[in-house]
This record gives sequence, C-alpha cells and structure tokens, in this order.
Amino acid sequence: MDQLSFHWMGYMVGVLPLLLGWILDRLLGDPAWLPHPVVGFGKAISYLEHRLNVGSGRKLKGTIVAVFLVLAVFVVVWVALTLLSPFPVIKVVVETIGVFFCLAGTTLSREVRMVFKACGEGIAAARRQIARIVGRDTGSLDEQEIKTAALETLAENLSDGVIAPMFWYLLLGLPGMMAYKMVNTLDSMIGYKNDRYKDFGCFAAKMDDVANYIPARITSLLMIISAGRLSLLKFVRKYGRCHASPNSGWPEAAMAGILNCRFGGTHDYFGEAVYKPYIGSNPKLLTNSDLRTALSVCLRAEILMLLLCLLFSALKVV
Repeated sequence: MDQLSFHWMGYMVGVLPLLLGWILDRLLGDPAWLPHPVVGFGKAISYLEHRLNVGSGRKLKGTIVAVFLVLAVFVVVWVALTLLSPFPVIKVVVETIGVFFCLAGTTLSREVRMVFKACGEGIAAARRQIARIVGRDTGSLDEQEIKTAALETLAENLSDGVIAPMFWYLLLGLPGMMAYKMVNTLDSMIGYKNDRYKDFGCFAAKMDDVANYIPARITSLLMIISAGRLSLLKFVRKYGRCHASPNSGWPEAAMAGILNCRFGGTHDYFGEAVYKPYIGSNPKLLTNSDLRTALSVCLRAEILMLLLCLLFSALKVV
C-alpha cells in the first residue's frame, strides 16, 4: 500500500464514524428503549452532588467533581479506542455508536414539532409537552410563550446538541466529543445560580461557557448562511449579547432574525422570576410556517457543519 492510500484509509476510518453516526441520528433519534450514556453521566453527577454539595468548600468540591468527571470520560474513551486500534472495523462501529449517542438533532426536532402539535390540542397539553424540553416553569405559559420557548430551545440546542459535539469531534475525536457531552450534562444539572447550585455548580457552568464559546458563534453563522440571509450578521452581533449566557444568545439571535420574531422576556425558574432581555423587536404570533422554516434552517446548518468537518479532516491528510 502506497503512502497516499494509507493516509486516505486513515482519513476514512477517522470520518466514517461522524458521517454514519449523523445518519443514524437522522434516522433514529434517541430510541427510548436504548440505554444512553448521558443517562449514566447524569447518575454519576447526581450521586456525587448529593454527597458532596453539603457543608463548606462547595466551590472547590464542585470544581473537583467537574474536572474529574470530564477527564474520566475522555480517558476512558481514549483508552477504549486505543485498545481497539488493531481492529479497525470494530473501532469504526464503536465510534459510530458513540457519535450517534452524542448527537441530538433529530430528537430535539421531533420534540419541538410535538410542542406545536400539542398547541392545537389545548393549552394544558402544550404546557406538558414544552416542559419536556425547557427548564423554565411552564404552568402559566400561554400559547405564544410556549411556541417561543420551543423555538428558542431549538436554536440553542442546535449548538449544544449538534454543532458543538461535531466541533469537539473535529478537534479531539470521540474522546473530546464524549467529554463535551459530560460538560454539557454537568451544566444542565448543576450549572444554575440558585441557592443549591450557585457554588457547587459554578465551575461546571463556566466550563460549559468555554466549551460552547466558539461553537455557538459558528452555529449562528451556519444558520444565517443556511437561510441565505448574510444581511443578518449585524442583527446577530447586536442581539447575540442580549442573553445571560455568553453563548445562547447567538443562535437564538440568528433564529429570531430569520423568523423576524422576538425571543426573551421574563420567565419563572424554580419559582423565581428571571428577566431576559429581548432578542429581536417584532412580537409577532408564531405559526406552523415559522416552525417549518426553523426546522429547515437547522437541518441545513447541520449538513453544512458535517461537510465542514469532512473537509477539514481531509485537509489534515493532504
């Protein structure tokens, strides 16, 4: 085998899991019957949090827990793949399954569709459905607030659930991708500023901010490219900073600009009112047409990111 053929075989082994894993996600989503590693991540976080988030030194203990869990995931996956190196076919299969578990685009799209469908069945059904995908209190949301929350979540999680995992796969392979999922799971479980988590989850939240800083901005750019709306760059720069998170505002601003709508406002979290600056200025009523546009933009952004990953991986080989 000549050197060029060897390099391209290595390239195919490297990118096939990402391509196949993405295809599996588009076909299957997250089947309820299939054990998911993120569930295991959550159990590990919960176990340590309940035992260590007490007494004094909570910031230090939370930092140690976050660093330990992220490094543990990275090392375990890296060792497993190293041991599988003599068996390239098995390694590709294992990596493909790992990538499949790390991507959440299809499941999120389905959930958002179900929210809009539930809105046609009554406000109670819609509130129950939106509660599956948002952290805010949903008991008093009206139909417009429910649809807004669904599309905000769709935009934010395009970054967290698809673009960021691909970004970290491109940089650090499956170990980096899985480690990112642990970072994201830590933030979603303990990265809150309430009395219980403000100290213990402080480092986890900051770690998530760092891990998503570049992916969130890539996501917003991919979204406006996918919509053919580069004129929205100024809009995104203006409103992307209008969020308590340094990252979530960017994809949300892109979505608000594409749909010409308004996100943000005051919402209740754990019984406390939290004000979020408005992203956009048009308080229009959201419709099923907006949902279709949003889903189409997100899918095209996913495909663009996938193609970019394949391209950059090829450039590494050349």
